[in-house]
Amino acid sequence: MAKGGGPLLPMSAEAGKGNGGGGGGGDDAALFKGSAMTRRGAVAALSYMACSVLLVMFNKAALSSYNFPCANVITLLQMVCSTGLLYVLRRLKIISFTNSEPSVPSDALFFVPFRILLRTTPLSLAYLLYMLASMESVRGVNVPMYTTLRRTTVVFTMTMEYFLAKQKHTPPIIGSVALIVFGAFIAGARDLSFDARGYAIVFVANITTAVYLATINRIGKSSGLNSFGLMWCNGLVCGPSVLFLTYIQGDLKKAIEFPYLYSPGFQAVLLFSCMLAFLLNYTIFWNTILNSALTQSMCGNLKDFFTVGIGWVLFGGLPFDLLNVIGQGLGFLGSGLYAYCKIKGK
Repeated sequence: MAKGGGPLLPMSAEAGKGNGGGGGGGDDAALFKGSAMTRRGAVAALSYMACSVLLVMFNKAALSSYNFPCANVITLLQMVCSTGLLYVLRRLKIISFTNSEPSVPSDALFFVPFRILLRTTPLSLAYLLYMLASMESVRGVNVPMYTTLRRTTVVFTMTMEYFLAKQKHTPPIIGSVALIVFGAFIAGARDLSFDARGYAIVFVANITTAVYLATINRIGKSSGLNSFGLMWCNGLVCGPSVLFLTYIQGDLKKAIEFPYLYSPGFQAVLLFSCMLAFLLNYTIFWNTILNSALTQSMCGNLKDFFTVGIGWVLFGGLPFDLLNVIGQGLGFLGSGLYAYCKIKGK
């Protein structure tokens, strides 16, 4: 942490409460009187959605416009860049990995106590399972079916929050979740074709996503690490596993032989993809710690509305269907209802 001032970036639920001079605490107390979501919580949610939508566009440009065949390599590059950037920022003492002064010397190998690294292992393993299951779930199902089933993640997240954190939700919150799930099935009603293996894999991806988000919320508040610290431990544990997986699948060789590898346009797309992936991972941790795992899932549903809209404009190829539009509208209405309940503190 740089001496003589607060952190350059918000890092945790506690960071920045006393910053900004007189009256700063009052401005950050709530978006409105009686609010359950602070101003920084709203900024975290909006930042996550913006980064997520932009990352989808750049990843689609790399995988579709340039036909890059190795999605795992992009994931590996994003993880390497994120971990490398965190190392440099921490070495220069621009950021800290803990909510207080670090308890290990700045020249230590891992920057965090080894016992803390072990404590975050469940989070890293949950992320690894979430990533692998999400990748596999896309392979065997069509897009409408995939989108429909993935939106039910909010139900799994709500369940995981109850079992892991004993967190209960009010009837308006439960109603907004039910509306999102109902809208999701309406949106994909014409395209749903039963595929036992496809359904099973997607639901496994939903469960791992819910466990991952709930684990962020739990470990993030008990480990003493801020968002950067959690990202750092994630990279240290998951990086070698992703590298090994990429190597045995032969993706590294395919990437080296890719004809557009040295194209300035393709390299620019990869650069922005890596930068946005870093910001996205940061805002996921930040949003989940400041708000909740369910809020993070809801933001994921809400940003889908903008992703679909921008995708229609930029890439096209999605035929008009009235049921799909109605379902998307119900999902957006459910997400909006949830946001309203959070802001009003209901």
